[in-house]
Amino acid sequence: MSEDTLEHAVLERAPDDRIRVLDSDGAVVAPDLEPDLEDETLLGMYRDMRFSRRFDERMISLQRQGRMGTYSSLAGQEGSQIGSTYALADDDMISYQYREHGALVSRELPWEYLLYWMGHEDGNAAIDEINVFPLNISIGAHLPQAVGWSWAAKLNDDERVSLVHFGDGSTSEGDFHEAMNFAGVFDTPTVFFCNNNQWAISVPRERQTASATLAQKADAYGFEGVQVDGMDPLASYVVTKAAREKALEGDGDRVRPTLIEAVQYRYGAHTTADDPSVYRDDEEVERWRDRDPIDRFDAYLRSRDLLDDERIESIESEIDATLETLIDRAEDADSDVDPREMFEYAYAEPTPRLEEQRDDLEALRERHGDEELLDYE
Repeated sequence: MSEDTLEHAVLERAPDDRIRVLDSDGAVVAPDLEPDLEDETLLGMYRDMRFSRRFDERMISLQRQGRMGTYSSLAGQEGSQIGSTYALADDDMISYQYREHGALVSRELPWEYLLYWMGHEDGNAAIDEINVFPLNISIGAHLPQAVGWSWAAKLNDDERVSLVHFGDGSTSEGDFHEAMNFAGVFDTPTVFFCNNNQWAISVPRERQTASATLAQKADAYGFEGVQVDGMDPLASYVVTKAAREKALEGDGDRVRPTLIEAVQYRYGAHTTADDPSVYRDDEEVERWRDRDPIDRFDAYLRSRDLLDDERIESIESEIDATLETLIDRAEDADSDVDPREMFEYAYAEPTPRLEEQRDDLEALRERHGDEELLDYE
């Protein structure tokens, strides 16, 4: 299928016409949209999806052991994260909220990234090397920044796009409106990727908006919105690729942004500080697990004779070994950290309250020593 035909087939649909390539059993239901990818690319996507799920399990385990800070789980969202990233060029810019670890996995996750979740800003700086904006915990605040970057790329005739990940909760923020409005008015090469995982902490999707879909919100800003099955990695790939082409080639003389709503589910808690049993039931979670993106892609690859139990065992062994190396390296670096660094970049000039906290830390160091202090904290 040509790029023009693909763009027409994918993007020129009603926002509530959810795009899917694979059904929940991994069977192809839209052969006209099935991407023509190399076998190694498909296996790379599968490996990265499994790596992301295993990474998630290990990070939660480390947090429970006190070896990692508060962490946000991605389980259930591997299809959208991996599929969308594979559709980009390596030098396209990614901006994400805090749950899209899979996007970084697809760009050869740097070991320093783990340091961020251990409390060190160096981990945020490291992802710049793989064309990813520093993580921004403030909900939706990164959306205008991503649009600003893509506008600058356009002004500089830089043939790159910005893909910005955010959750359904971000659509209730003013930053979402400002970013979408600016992108529509100034024709920025931006792909807005809304990870609608049904819950913004404990607030369900239906409490975010009275709109039938989140994708249709693009209409108000003068560009297209499309809804995709986010638990289908091939659909996520196809839609993102079409949106990227539209962002670069545009409509006539105008490049065009796109809003993608990836409908999916987060299996776990909002973060390790959350208890989802308070606001949802296990039956709901299990219904969504029947659409699991890894199981679905597994079945698809087996049907093409690209995957079997032996290859999966080999992939899992490689993943576990890689993760051990990443964790060991991060924990070795973490042990050399000076606790005073937490005060250095909070403000340009320290406030009285910050100075008081720093003095308290110094008093603790004198009483306990650095090694015992790290255990104490």
